Amino acid sequence: MHYILLALREPLYGYAMMQKIEEMSAGSVRIAAGTMYGAIENLLKYHWISPVETQDTRRKVYQTTAEGLAILAAEQERLQRILSLYEGADEHDKV
Repeated sequence: MHYILLALREPLYGYAMMQKIEEMSAGSVRIAAGTMYGAIENLLKYHWISPVETQDTRRKVYQTTAEGLAILAAEQERLQRILSLYEGADEHDKV
């Protein structure tokens, strides 16, 4: 779900989202359509993403909401704390 939130910092539709996630992850993450649409439903339910109006009636476009961006910021902070533990371990190993 975090990859979807990251991808949707810009408005995207389903297939473009899948491509963006694969690109962001250097090909290591590929989300199947069914998995992605299930995640989109959950993200909509939590109000972490919202639909964006578009002229293209064939595609549903979504974008991360302010609440979704706050979730990303909290996750970034959490991951930075974890990385700092590794950095501290590296310093400890050098002593």
